[in-house]
Parts: sequence; C-alpha cells; structure tokens
Amino acid sequence: MSRAEQEARRAETSRPMQVLGRLGMSGYGVVHLLIAWLAVQTAFGGGGEADQKGAVSTLAAQPFGAVLLWILAVALVGFGLWQLLAAAVGYRWMQDEKQRLRRRLGVAGRGVVVLAIAAYAIKLTVGGGGSSGNQSEQDATAKLLQLPAGQALVIAAGVAICVAAGVLGYRGVSRKFLEDLNVGLLPPGARKAVLVSGIVGYVTKGVAYMIIGVLTVVAAATADPHRTGGLDKALHTVAGQPFGPALLTAVAVGFAAFGVFCFGDARCRRM
Repeated sequence: MSRAEQEARRAETSRPMQVLGRLGMSGYGVVHLLIAWLAVQTAFGGGGEADQKGAVSTLAAQPFGAVLLWILAVALVGFGLWQLLAAAVGYRWMQDEKQRLRRRLGVAGRGVVVLAIAAYAIKLTVGGGGSSGNQSEQDATAKLLQLPAGQALVIAAGVAICVAAGVLGYRGVSRKFLEDLNVGLLPPGARKAVLVSGIVGYVTKGVAYMIIGVLTVVAAATADPHRTGGLDKALHTVAGQPFGPALLTAVAVGFAAFGVFCFGDARCRRM
C-alpha cells in the first residue's frame, strides 16, 4: 500500500470519520423515510415532489428547518466522503479482487449521490433551490438528444440505469447486502429487522429505478425528453396504473423499509 493509500485508509477508519459517516448514513435513512411519506401523499393525490429533493424541501419547511438542513447537510457530506474513501481504499477484508472492485464502484456511486443531496440541502439553506428533479432529468436528456448519436447515448444511459436497478434488486433478493455488515453487533431482534428491511428496501428501490431506466429509453426512442424523469416521475407513473394508489403505497412501504435499514447499516457496517 502506498503512503497516500495508507493516509486515506487512516482517515477512513479514524474515529471522527466513522462517527460522522455513520451519522450521515442515518441521515440518508431519514431522506428515504421522507420520500416514503411523500409517496403516500402522492398515492392519494397530494404531496410534493416525491424524490430526494422533495424530501430535503419537506425537511426545510419544518420548524427550525434551516437548522435541521445544516445538520443533515454536514452529516451527508461526512457520509459521502466516507463512501468515497471506502471506494478508494476500503473493503480490504474481501478476498476476491473483482468483488472488492464492484463494491468500491458501488459505494463511489452512492457517495456521489449523497454529496449531491447535501449540496441541494446547502443551496436551500442559503436561499437557493433550483429546478425539480424531473426538470433536471428532462433538460439533461434534451441536451443529449441534440448531440450526434444523441439517441443512442440516451438509450445507453437508460440501459445503464436498468442494469443498476437490477443490481439493487439482486442485492436484496440474494441478501448480498449482509456481506457489508457485522450483524453480530446487533441484538437478535434488530438483526431480523435489518434483514427484512434490507430485502424489502433494496428490491423496492430496484423496481423504482428500473421504471426510471425504462422511461429514459422510451424518451430516447420517441425523441421526447418530456417522457423521462427522475424518481418523482417514476412514482407518478406507478400512481397512474390500475390500482395505482395501492401499488404506490406498497412502494412507499419499501422506501420506508430502506430508511429503517439505513439505521441498522449505520450501526454495524464493516469497513
């Protein structure tokens, strides 16, 4: 291990980074619980934008919202950096190098997503905000479609999202997420809760992001960027189906389950 890697490993396993990272993981759980609440409201014709931005905006609207947002933002920044450090030098307990590489790529992606949520929270605290998740997705898709081979690029992006969604679902069904946890640190009842919430949460997120991937491919095939969108668009698509409110309520339960799983993950994650 090079000196730089040693320093990164030391930073990743340091007490302050561990505390901040695990606190941030709990904050990530709060975001998913808020998404679940917004999804329930959407199922019955109300609510705001049912995605990460909507969750952060909901928190901002509460009493002492600015203080809560700063706490969430700091925690998420710590979690994001913790994930990026793990992507660089973590998971050395995994013997299979290919498996270790896959996990590092996965946590790198999560780190980027978490830092983006933190950045949005900070923008809200200083009076910013910006476009909705759906609008951002549609603007990005429109720009890609204008490029040479833009349609193929958007289709490739949609397929990549579908593949990532499949990986999420597989991690849930196969219980692969348990490889990252030291569940022996938890009492028996908590272990069962982590197992069940992890399975339900990962599978639900896989389904939701599979819908996003399909919407992206459809947008490319029809050259209509308005057909694409983020998580909010996917959940509204579910709501528009037969038995939509019941289906979306089930999805909300799944996102709530993932939020609960994040609290257990924060307690017993192996690094």
